Amino acid sequence: MSNAIFSLPESHNEPILPYAPGSRERALLKAELARQYALELEIPLIIGGQEVRTGRVDRAVCPHDHQHVLATFHEAGEAEVRLAIDAALAAKKAWEATPWEDRAAIFHKMASLISTKYRYILNAATMLGQSKSAFQAEIDSTCETADFFRYNAKFMEDIYRQQPISDPHVWNRVHYRALEGFVFAVTPFNFTAIGANLATAPAIMGNTVVWKPASTAVLSNYYLMQLFKEAGLPDGVINFIPGPGPLIGKIVLEDPNFAGLHFTGSTGVFNSMWKTISGNLERYRSYPRIVGETGGKDFVFMHASGDVNETAAAIVRAGFEYQGQKCSACSRVYVPTSRWPALEARLKELLGQIRMGDVRDFRNFFNAVIDEKAFDNTMGYLERVKTSPEAEILWGGHGDKSVGYFIEPTLIRTTNPKFVTMQEEIFAPVVTLFVYEDDRLKETLKLLDGTSPYALTGAIFARDRYVINQLTAALANAAGNFYINDKPTGAVVGHQPFGGARASGTNDKAGSFLNLIRWTSPRTIKESFTPPTDLAFPFLAEE
Repeated sequence: MSNAIFSLPESHNEPILPYAPGSRERALLKAELARQYALELEIPLIIGGQEVRTGRVDRAVCPHDHQHVLATFHEAGEAEVRLAIDAALAAKKAWEATPWEDRAAIFHKMASLISTKYRYILNAATMLGQSKSAFQAEIDSTCETADFFRYNAKFMEDIYRQQPISDPHVWNRVHYRALEGFVFAVTPFNFTAIGANLATAPAIMGNTVVWKPASTAVLSNYYLMQLFKEAGLPDGVINFIPGPGPLIGKIVLEDPNFAGLHFTGSTGVFNSMWKTISGNLERYRSYPRIVGETGGKDFVFMHASGDVNETAAAIVRAGFEYQGQKCSACSRVYVPTSRWPALEARLKELLGQIRMGDVRDFRNFFNAVIDEKAFDNTMGYLERVKTSPEAEILWGGHGDKSVGYFIEPTLIRTTNPKFVTMQEEIFAPVVTLFVYEDDRLKETLKLLDGTSPYALTGAIFARDRYVINQLTAALANAAGNFYINDKPTGAVVGHQPFGGARASGTNDKAGSFLNLIRWTSPRTIKESFTPPTDLAFPFLAEE
């Protein structure tokens, strides 16, 4: 017990290494890629700090080289899910009672380990298992993950410092309790950092967690579990159970101690889980907290005053970095007729510079989509485009899954602003563009706002300040993360809190205190120093 009021170090963002030819970091990463490529790990469940092998196994492969097996991983069944719940509940009392500064120290240790020992381990695992380029892995599995750990610790401190006023004879205070029960974290394949944050954000606030990672990200997520343990996270605080989502979800969401859901994934799955939770309300000790970030149909809107080079770079980078497999990726574009010829020429010039291939060749800007299901789904959309009189492919449109799940960066132009690829989330390297008449600006803005059910990210390009203000106001509810003269991807922890509304989620803003506050259940405490001893109110006295 320390007789001191501590303050954490100020948060900072992890510097991004460039991996230029001849650099030390490039050589170290290439060596780690070779080491991991030569391995075939066996990945267990981790429940209460113990490795659990079920014998029900699946394979983790390279999406860009799908015959190459990186690991076999064990999958949870009903018994293991219940063990994980029990382990989380058993660990809860001691973890919640751990002083906040000790919890913070563990998370600062995690960030330091990432920036040193685990940097190349996590980057290589993310590159090989999730088919990310060196730069995309660096900004994700190293920088954003470390940023979450450092900033979340500071956000926790800031939340705890928020206290009510008191008068001279009363001390009022708020105790930020953990939720009563356990939190279920369900995480996607596309960002190692999302897996890390969804599992750990509730944990830093004193909760214990049952974590179901995406099977297509199990390799990097397993290394995260090793990192957590090395940093000193107690056993049972986070329990790692890869496996089939429907089976795991059914058991977890029926448990009376289920206290919260931290989710990133498809809108359909989130909606289904919410309905299940609603149907189980009578089972639970408390109303569960539901925090979700789901789909997106993110836009770039160019005004006639916008810069062609800036807009083109934003479209290509936001649409095709990491094969368009970001919930924030640009997938629909609105361009004025007057600027379209120049923009088209510049887009094709930039697209012609993109190389596609294996992540181990650092010259490749572009790699594979995550799996065969994603490949087949995307090619189905492209076949619809090829047979439609309302759309044409301006660039790309081909795919090959013989070695890896490769789909060319594809640019579509449609004459129908509500064409299917302008409305539905594809989660692939497909960008659809609509050219609007310059004098129909207001009508096009209304069209943009009403075309898709999503409202995650969006960007506008304009030089005229009056126009910028007009577009910003007209699209106030179209995106939870809104960008002016910048691409709609790349939110940085502590700088641009991330999340959207409508069908894009609950907008609880990862990378800010707004997310962490959801994992607390505040208790107000009033302590009186001069409590009354009788009923002598002045108004009771005689005249």
